[in-house]
Amino acid sequence: QVQVVESGGGFVQAGGSLRLSCTASGLTFDRYRMGWFRQAPGKEREGFSCISRGGSIYYTNSVQDRFTASRDAATNTLYLQMNNLKPEGTAMYYCAATRRVSGSCFDATQYDLWGQGTQVTVSS
Repeated sequence: QVQVVESGGGFVQAGGSLRLSCTASGLTFDRYRMGWFRQAPGKEREGFSCISRGGSIYYTNSVQDRFTASRDAATNTLYLQMNNLKPEGTAMYYCAATRRVSGSCFDATQYDLWGQGTQVTVSS
């Protein structure tokens, strides 16, 4: 069964840090583009980081220099280190996978395998 499962969310004060994990099963990272997304209540799902099949990592300006994504092929796990969290970062965080290689890697419609999400709440 192909699936991804997120963990590591929680409650943190502004300026704090959290590390999210995404454990994948039934797939290998060299065949799937992986993305990190978040969705706040009443807002659209927003992509902010992605890792290509070759391991290149991309970020949007909103998280550049604060978030660090990585992957461990040995454990089939993605990690997202989030530093200097801001209250506007309160959202459900998801990882996602796709075998598509065209299109923007921040576009949620490009992905067809999603986890259940993990909640991140940042207090001011």
